Amino acid sequence: MSSTLELAKTLLSLPSITPDDKGCQTLLAARLAALDFKITHYPSGNVSNLWAKRGNQSPTLCFAGHTDVVPVGDEKAWLSPPFSPTIRDGKLYARGAADMKSSIAAMVTACERFIQQHPHFKGSLAFLITSDEEGPALDGTQAALKALKQIEQIPEWCLVGEASSKDKLGDTIKVGRRGSLTGHFKIFGKQGHVAYPDLAKNPIHLSLRSLAAIAEIEWDDKDTIFPATSLQFANLHSGFGANNVIPAMIEGNFNLRFSPKTTPEMIKQKIEGILMAHGLTYELQWVLSGKPFYTQDDSKLIQVITNTIEKNMGYKPIHSTAGGTSDGRFFAEYDTEVVELGPNNASIHQVNEWIDLKELEDLSNLYEAILTDLFI
Repeated sequence: MSSTLELAKTLLSLPSITPDDKGCQTLLAARLAALDFKITHYPSGNVSNLWAKRGNQSPTLCFAGHTDVVPVGDEKAWLSPPFSPTIRDGKLYARGAADMKSSIAAMVTACERFIQQHPHFKGSLAFLITSDEEGPALDGTQAALKALKQIEQIPEWCLVGEASSKDKLGDTIKVGRRGSLTGHFKIFGKQGHVAYPDLAKNPIHLSLRSLAAIAEIEWDDKDTIFPATSLQFANLHSGFGANNVIPAMIEGNFNLRFSPKTTPEMIKQKIEGILMAHGLTYELQWVLSGKPFYTQDDSKLIQVITNTIEKNMGYKPIHSTAGGTSDGRFFAEYDTEVVELGPNNASIHQVNEWIDLKELEDLSNLYEAILTDLFI
């Protein structure tokens, strides 16, 4: 069994459902300390955050990842227990296999080989590992970076191990992401009997036109870098099950993934304008989970990773900004150059999550090659 596979299986056997780390970071800290990384823990709330750094020279490349995983879902639908890593037909199955404990294992073993060959390279290596990426993401990377800013330890480069590949390893790298803005709303009416609508105000009837108008907004157009901004209603609820009562309120939420063409201020103004134009009595709370970010193609990190993939894999990766958010958004706020490169994303968050065994080994080798091309 290879060192990468062995470490991946050990991490995958720990049921670290967000925000519980279940000892993953303790294991990683010991492994990195053996490579002369200085270990610092930044716990915040019930979240575990590990910062490990080797060297004091600039530039610093930080490997970023998370040990928390999403819940397993229908455990009966798993062909093998989700926290008993199992190999079948050349694939490793477990919750977190693709998202993203295998990437963390590949990063660690890549560093082990690189440091063994180049112990005195010019530059520094770091790891920032959190257990809050799959959760609210308030006490994880975001909190740790605030602490690192105070001691002037913000890295110049960040390589995030999220599952970015589509058909084959490294065919797609993420060089940016859209922002994420959620609106939680309540629209008020007046409760009453359905037989006497003149004595009540039905908030469902009152809100339908405004909610439809919000859903039909065309925010901006797709461009060569970012997909178009998209609004999706995620939850809508009213009443309490009775069929003869007009409810007093309808509530729900919607989320927008927005490009730099559309700002949070523009979004808020337009949506609240529609609600007011329809004469509604409402409450609306906004949660900005992350602003859009983009690492320019002329950055050294992107150029090296692109060239390394082409040299080692035989094809040039697509530079993408599609998909959801990642912790890369928090690094970008400090002007860190960010690239996401990881395994196939076909099974992330699904039952019977997997990573191809060859892809796991190739990923570790690819991370090592990137280190060599960056620093040697």
